[in-house]
Amino acid sequence: MVELLPLSDIEPQAVEDLLDAAFGTDRFGRIAYRLREGVEAVPALSFALIEDGVLVGTIQCWPVAHRSASGAVPLVMVGPVAVRPDLQRGGHGRALMAQMLEAAETQADSALMMIGDPEYYGRFFGFTADATAAWDLPGPFERRRLLARAVNGHGLPTAPGMIGPR
Repeated sequence: MVELLPLSDIEPQAVEDLLDAAFGTDRFGRIAYRLREGVEAVPALSFALIEDGVLVGTIQCWPVAHRSASGAVPLVMVGPVAVRPDLQRGGHGRALMAQMLEAAETQADSALMMIGDPEYYGRFFGFTADATAAWDLPGPFERRRLLARAVNGHGLPTAPGMIGPR
């Protein structure tokens, strides 16, 4: 039996253990961790996937901002999307993304952005790099992997700007 639950219902250490298994214990050095430093995940957009009573996947979303000369525009950063390594490629990540996007259509307070593979997140979930060409991150990144998507009536900033914690 598969259940999608609010991530806040899950023991935090279980989430950390899953993230370590999916991404390695060196994951904290990634640029995404700098973007969400000091902020809490958005509860309404963060979910856990439970299969037969066991945590097998999570998705977290974080409040970030696009800062430019004209001010700050709030965004929600999607990720990480984590699935237990032995169950990857089984549709769990897709189910988590679909659940988050459904919630975002009514509950997101801003547009979505992420660092991810455009071939996957573009094809299945409508994320593109079209609006992010002038965006910057506080460290090295592959520009083609900086993706965004309008949601819940919230548009995307296109001006040059830096993404960071909200």
